[in-house]
Amino acid sequence: MRIGFIGLGIMGAPMARNLLRAGHALVVYGRTRARVDALLAAGATAAPSPAALAAEVDAVVTSLPDTPDVEAVYTGEQGVLAGARPGLLAIDTSTIAPEAAQRLAAQAAARGVAFLDAPVSGGEQGAIAGTLAIMVGGPAEAVERARPIFAAIGRQTTHMGGPGQGQATKLVNQVIGAVTLAAVAEGIVLAARAGLDPAQVVAAVGGGAAASWMLANLGPRMQRRDFAPGFMVRLQQKDLRLALAAAARLGVPLPTTALVHQLFAAVEAHGGGALGTQALVTALEALAGGPGLPRPHPGG
Repeated sequence: MRIGFIGLGIMGAPMARNLLRAGHALVVYGRTRARVDALLAAGATAAPSPAALAAEVDAVVTSLPDTPDVEAVYTGEQGVLAGARPGLLAIDTSTIAPEAAQRLAAQAAARGVAFLDAPVSGGEQGAIAGTLAIMVGGPAEAVERARPIFAAIGRQTTHMGGPGQGQATKLVNQVIGAVTLAAVAEGIVLAARAGLDPAQVVAAVGGGAAASWMLANLGPRMQRRDFAPGFMVRLQQKDLRLALAAAARLGVPLPTTALVHQLFAAVEAHGGGALGTQALVTALEALAGGPGLPRPHPGG
């Protein structure tokens, strides 16, 4: 397929590379010249705007930080829908409000474009390895057309239902993941105070009922005090705000999620918004009278 890719950040750039590796022709658009140039060197071509990109491809994939960014890229004056031909397939892998995904699907359909909300989970390493879990909302026919794209970037694709249902599923994922991360951070702080060997703790509890992706992947980074971002605190906070807003609309209490949201807020308040989410451990360390909250990461 001839695929356009917009959004070449921590997640988007490796997904775009995997599409190239799978043999797809790739056209990219991004605001950071160095990231665009890296993909041009790998065999992609560049477009001057989302509209120009959409006009020359069979499918567009977007990976953007937040709802306003996605809406601007699709519906702006030089947005995807301005340049789209009928029959274009649009796949948004960002995490945005479910109702925004529903609005975009309706606007796209009015122009003959099939829009899928297809947020992903698996972090930077999953994006690099092409092993992401993909949760999709939208028409079944469009999901089938998108299978070659999903196969290049992910290991598991689940069609969750109509427009917005992929995003609703991702919010469930973020609630479970964030709460699990907080539990891992609490365990790490307790282990350190008890004088246990950090690596042995992860090995010991990772073989039993406490095993999780968060423990295996972020536990060791907490122990090393490696807070470089694979997924930034500020983006996790955006996702939790979306989850809490959805829960409020549905009348569902999420007390543990609300607490984790506030712990992340403490990290943000100390300039840690651009750190990786494993920096949550520093808020718990501070509560325990430990080393305290970190300085911002040099990249953020």
